[in-house]
Amino acid sequence: MAASQIIYDSVAIQKILPHRYPFLLVDKIIELEPRVRIVGIKQVTANEHFFTGHFPGAPVMPGVLQIEALAQVGAILALREFEDRDEKIPFFSGIENARFRRPVVPGDTLVLEVTALRIGSKVQKMKGVAMVDGKVTAEAEIMSVIADRPSNL
Repeated sequence: MAASQIIYDSVAIQKILPHRYPFLLVDKIIELEPRVRIVGIKQVTANEHFFTGHFPGAPVMPGVLQIEALAQVGAILALREFEDRDEKIPFFSGIENARFRRPVVPGDTLVLEVTALRIGSKVQKMKGVAMVDGKVTAEAEIMSVIADRPSNL
């Protein structure tokens, strides 16, 4: 994979998303076409907390976490459109047509490509495809609702 320009690094991502370690699953954004498409990267390392139990001796990133990583990248695409994004929080509202194609293991670079199907002021629908070395590992249509963030977050 050729060197890519970093559009958002982890510090910038944390200014957009409310997620934090150990549940922040995107390290950087390398492509962005506002309101249309975004591409993020997750460097999958051996010290990920979920590998402890999934599976001892044969670590595999859970497919649902790949979908969560896609949702987080999609949330960046959506939330960056809100001037008051510090007061907003994205909530999953649906997952359709999810498919898991191949395992993701420590050392993989997970490329997370999300295309907007609908970006509204409240409801978002996006198509996400996760890949390693150009091969699809997971894909799904992801729906979310952008809500007002509770004051305690």
